[in-house]
Amino acid sequence: MNLAIPGLAILLIAAPAFAAPDDMEDAHQALKEAVEAKKDAAEVKKLAAQSHALAHPLAATPESADLKEAIARAREIETYSEYALYVTALQGPAEATVDLLSTLEQQNPKSKYLDEGYGRYFLALNQTGAASKIVAIAEKALTSLPNNPDLLGVLAESALRGKQFDRAVSYGQRLAAAGGEHKRNAAIGRGHYIAGVASAASTSPKWALADKELRAALPFIKDSEEMTGNALFYLGLANYQLGKMTLKKAQMLEAVKFSEQAAGMKCSYAQAAFKNARLIKLEADKMR
Repeated sequence: MNLAIPGLAILLIAAPAFAAPDDMEDAHQALKEAVEAKKDAAEVKKLAAQSHALAHPLAATPESADLKEAIARAREIETYSEYALYVTALQGPAEATVDLLSTLEQQNPKSKYLDEGYGRYFLALNQTGAASKIVAIAEKALTSLPNNPDLLGVLAESALRGKQFDRAVSYGQRLAAAGGEHKRNAAIGRGHYIAGVASAASTSPKWALADKELRAALPFIKDSEEMTGNALFYLGLANYQLGKMTLKKAQMLEAVKFSEQAAGMKCSYAQAAFKNARLIKLEADKMR
């Protein structure tokens, strides 16, 4: 006779289901052939998805002595599936670039290959007439790659154009820091420049911050006469305001120097800088 025993539960714990090693390796080899020999974007997209699907469950498993080698191999295969999408995207036309990199975004938004690929992704979106999507893509991607210079650059520029000056300062400073981290001088200069211009152009200007950021930008933007001229114009304004507030004639004269330099360059504010230089000098001459 079978007796029921109250309170006794029998739990059956199923072992995780992993793909057979041969299946993973076959999918990986097929993907390598598609990347290296066929160079077919559609084929790479399909096979990368298959390879990822087979490798990911094991690759995502916590370290285990029993499965150490198998997990390491699964992670290699999963990483290669990301590389396959990335390298094929760089070699293809703009439409394929957008398709493959957006696929990689869905597969792993924190992929190291996306960290390298967003500049090309945004260029391809421009080329395919989808530039309006770039800012939204950058905002979403920044949650996964918070120090990516391409993402921060897009958002800093967008905030400055939209006269969201506090946001522009924040993104600009983050861009300058990320540029240093990635050894990208252009990003360092652009970040300091945007932060400085936004600080000066704000309805509540932060002149000391503008002075600091724009001075930091100058060594990195010297190859751009437009950016350098505009930075010098705003440095003239910032030093004029700071000199006036502190009654420092030397700083007023420095504002004259910056304004005169801007006036001699091909930039958006050359004429305004020329006028400012004369007016600031007249005011400085009256100071002791």
